[in-house]
Amino acid sequence: MWDSSFDETLRPFLPFLPADEALTAETPLREYGLDSLATVELLAVLEETYQVRFSDDALNLETFENPGRLWATLSQLQPAS
Repeated sequence: MWDSSFDETLRPFLPFLPADEALTAETPLREYGLDSLATVELLAVLEETYQVRFSDDALNLETFENPGRLWATLSQLQPAS
């Protein structure tokens, strides 16, 4: 699963996700309010927070479909510890 900062980073971009509802790997981000503008803003926040750069191949609707897919893509961009 992802770290707690990922959840905290993602939630502000999901205005229709109730605060008491769990964010799961399969939560449909677009259904909870992640539109195209919010996606661009989220991308910038993720790149800054995790010190990564999304490749052009990762910039597609599938990457931002749900938290599980987004975290998997983000994890691949992070240097191995």
